[in-house]
Amino acid sequence: MTTKGKVFGGLSIVLVLALAAFIYFKFYFVFGEGVKAGELNQIVYKGWVWKTYEGRLIQTGFKGAKGGGTIQSNEFNFSVVNKDIADSLMRCSGKMVELHYREYNGALPWRGVQRYIVDRIVSVREESNVGNEVPIIVGDV
Repeated sequence: MTTKGKVFGGLSIVLVLALAAFIYFKFYFVFGEGVKAGELNQIVYKGWVWKTYEGRLIQTGFKGAKGGGTIQSNEFNFSVVNKDIADSLMRCSGKMVELHYREYNGALPWRGVQRYIVDRIVSVREESNVGNEVPIIVGDV
């Protein structure tokens, strides 16, 4: 084998290994995991080529501000790979749920369109409006 062939072969091996490492860290390495809680807004089964389960969780709360607190809501968009978990979530729309998720650096089309993949339902409870009233302040404070 010539020197040119050895260099080309070695360079090819390095490039293949670098590509494999990039693909692993971009799409398969679990960057983070945790639990999100909120009201399950929707879960749908959709897609052009790969049909996936996509959901949205609404997280409500107060945001502190210099002039007083304001109400804010954050959306947590996620995908579900497991059909049994998705079927369970489809019966929980409008309920308060806690979902365990894994965060990846990139999305794969057959895994879902989101980087956040829900892999477990931690808890489900009915929304209770008792004690959740927002105080309304009239006049100067």
